[in-house]
Amino acid sequence: MCEESKEITMITNRASDDLPRLREFLLDHLTGSIIPFWFRHAVDQDGGLNTCIRDDGTIVNRDKYLWSQWRAVWVYSKLYNNVERNPAWLELAENIQAFATQHGWDDDFGGWRLKITHDGRVLQGCESVYVDAFAMYGLTEFAKATGREEPLELARKTADNSLRRLREPHDKIPHAPYPIPAGARVHGLPMIFGLVLWELGLLLDEPRYKDAALAISDDIFENFVRPNRGLLLERIAANNSEYPPPLGTTVVPGHVIEDMWFQIHIARDTGNRARIEESCRLMKRHLELGWDEQYGGLLLAVDADGGEEVGWNHCDTKLWWPHTECLYGLLLAYEQTGDSEFLQWYDRVHEYSFNHYPVAEHGEWTQNLDREGKPMEGIICLPVKDPFHLPRALIYCVEVLERLAASK
Repeated sequence: MCEESKEITMITNRASDDLPRLREFLLDHLTGSIIPFWFRHAVDQDGGLNTCIRDDGTIVNRDKYLWSQWRAVWVYSKLYNNVERNPAWLELAENIQAFATQHGWDDDFGGWRLKITHDGRVLQGCESVYVDAFAMYGLTEFAKATGREEPLELARKTADNSLRRLREPHDKIPHAPYPIPAGARVHGLPMIFGLVLWELGLLLDEPRYKDAALAISDDIFENFVRPNRGLLLERIAANNSEYPPPLGTTVVPGHVIEDMWFQIHIARDTGNRARIEESCRLMKRHLELGWDEQYGGLLLAVDADGGEEVGWNHCDTKLWWPHTECLYGLLLAYEQTGDSEFLQWYDRVHEYSFNHYPVAEHGEWTQNLDREGKPMEGIICLPVKDPFHLPRALIYCVEVLERLAASK
């Protein structure tokens, strides 16, 4: 564990007692620990970023999941745009996007491949529409960083093909690595595409993309959020009724919290105060539902009805990414509401996270813990470790803490 992290949690046991100091700590963790890890270990001489990598930086193989490549483009572009105009960050974003652009697009399918070799040979084709979403995300942020038109043209092409594909039944849309049950709709699709279409639409000032994003947001709140439960279900039926349990009663608290900060970003841009308040309420509700009072940390998935059978693999694990999403989501919710309970929750998540995930001798975080907080072996989703959830959360945490300081 980072020594400064230990100091914060041990002296006050409340990181939020000193928000300026917390900002300095998180910024240092981002720029002095997390980002250098990837420069030291992961840049591939043939292009792109090696993300089949262990916590100590050992490369497992040089296969490239385009899912991870485009997320890395977003991170290094965002660092350049919002943290510091460091040319090394933009150069790496350029390196990764050039590799992904050269080898990733499939003209015949009209979408992005999932997995290629280090020299661009196809290992898995267009098997996941999520790659298209992350490509739009990365290209939009990269276009902001460079001011170039080509990334925007590619983002438009990706968006147009994605919108056509999203009109199909969810169980017909390429959706690796998560199979969609027959006759179901899944939360993940509107969640990610609402955000990336909104950001692209804002940059282009394109009503078609912004309107699509707003309709997608409404779909989430009108259909996936079940008012009688006060919960957001990960799967519903194609006709928007509830899908049978246990698949239809699955709740993934970290996924909901991540989506709710997406929704706050969109609602903040549109001035939709009611939507912001609803997003904050849902964030708190799902954190309360998923928090493990026995061992600490956020469970990956729970059953909405409290059933023992949960329709989600590895449901009782404590993965790094939900905790990173909580760190930012809770600070954002506090900024939006002034409710100190969000800061109290932030402190609990911060303490658990910085006591369990950082691998101090190497600089990054370990990804997968069991319920008791012990490191796990094996693959939970994809066999990758990529620079996305953690650096994105830290970037946004630093920004919201800067805004809070400026508002005093």
